[in-house]
Amino acid sequence: MTDLYTLFYKMTEINQIQDEIIEEFSGMDDWMDRYAYIIDLGNGLDALDESLKTPDNLIDGCQSRLWLDAQYHDGVVTYRADSDAIIVKGIVALLIRVLSGQKPQDIVDADLYFIDRIGLRDHLSPTRSNGLLSMLKNMKAYAMAYSMHNE
Repeated sequence: MTDLYTLFYKMTEINQIQDEIIEEFSGMDDWMDRYAYIIDLGNGLDALDESLKTPDNLIDGCQSRLWLDAQYHDGVVTYRADSDAIIVKGIVALLIRVLSGQKPQDIVDADLYFIDRIGLRDHLSPTRSNGLLSMLKNMKAYAMAYSMHNE
């Protein structure tokens, strides 16, 4: 029973963050405003230390260069990222906002519905869409590895 409660609570936390993002985007009808907001989110990311910008942290499948670092401490995964493209940096900032600080299994199980609800997937070029899928795949892969390691 406790495990179900914990899963429900954490999934609710992930969903609450997604719902906040959906609400923020609902006030912007123009996609130029939405892109500007995404860029602002990317500019708000802490700089990734140059020592972490390694080939191992480079995400394949992105048109631009994107580095993703994941750490596991105190039962949660923390993500950090950087990109040489401002839109990509903003997109990964959204994903970090939703997934960072969550338990590995909660990240693996998360349904990231906010991406479609804010219309992001529909407003990305095919190469940016592939990059988004690569980001998600890598973030969930890190979480899966941490969840298996810490069972």
